[in-house]
Amino acid sequence: MSKEIKCVVWDLDNTVWDGVLLESADVTLKPGIAEIVRELDNRGIVQSIASKNNRTDALAKLQEFGLADYFLYPEIHWNAKSTSVENIRKNLNLGIDTFLFIDDQPFELEEVQSVHEQVLCFDAAEYEGLLELPRLNPKLITDDSRRRRLMYLEDMQRNADEESYEGPKEEFLATLDMKFVISEAQEVDLQRAEELTLRTNQLNSTGITYDYDELDALRTDENHQLLVCELTDKYGSYGKIGLALVEIKPDAHHLKLLLMSCRVLSRSVGSVFLTYLMQSAKEAGKKFRADFRQTERNRMMFVTYRFAGFREVSNEAGMTLLEHDLAVISPYPGYIDLHVPATSHN
Repeated sequence: MSKEIKCVVWDLDNTVWDGVLLESADVTLKPGIAEIVRELDNRGIVQSIASKNNRTDALAKLQEFGLADYFLYPEIHWNAKSTSVENIRKNLNLGIDTFLFIDDQPFELEEVQSVHEQVLCFDAAEYEGLLELPRLNPKLITDDSRRRRLMYLEDMQRNADEESYEGPKEEFLATLDMKFVISEAQEVDLQRAEELTLRTNQLNSTGITYDYDELDALRTDENHQLLVCELTDKYGSYGKIGLALVEIKPDAHHLKLLLMSCRVLSRSVGSVFLTYLMQSAKEAGKKFRADFRQTERNRMMFVTYRFAGFREVSNEAGMTLLEHDLAVISPYPGYIDLHVPATSHN
């Protein structure tokens, strides 16, 4: 099953606008393009540019059209567009199989397709039907979806400041005033929780998805605990970026699902979340176990478990059962202001 598109990469000449900018500055937007760009943004689909053009002139023209702020990490130069797509993918940290590339030139479409066979390449002549593509119609549009571009822009400022910071990483993190809030999921959180199970691939312990009704049933079941977490810092909020589902058993807390948005990978909050879950089990006098099922992209989560001290107990039908003896649990880093639920399930 094809995944939802998370990023649309646009050509400019004869795609976003009619005409070639290098030949004439008097180009005009194609009818309806601005509305399409804004609607994709509203759906939480980020957008970028791969164009062979003069960068300064192209950005000025986009500014003139009121569209410049909608495109993240624009690649405007004379290199191959497959390289541009790869650069955008790295900067956004998204899977290449969630990209759509749109261009009016068959050569450019074929060049990108030859290098990135998982990219959906789309002929610009068909642009008026773009919004109707099933893969561009996400199942859920949450408040976090609508803020996604803004959150990426905040990330860009963070990253720029981090790159220019001279000193240890921990010192830089201490300057961010990070606040990490773990809370019991409420009904208002369930759409975002479902979206997280659908969109999160790298830091996802099992790859199992849950719909709204399933999550609501688990949220209200006394034998389960459904937790969400949110991270904010001096630049703004990352939104609800993590989810944990714990089955409360007589002898153990069993972590059925743990996932964390890849946007906070460098902030180490996934380890903080895991530490909290282990501490809760230890305080309840229970064992702590976790499920892990390998997918195409979640090896990093397995490394996280093993680095935290988990050992393998069994493996049945592709599902690995891990256990931690809770003898030694890493402390919380001092640079994060941690808020946890007032009560826990025992």
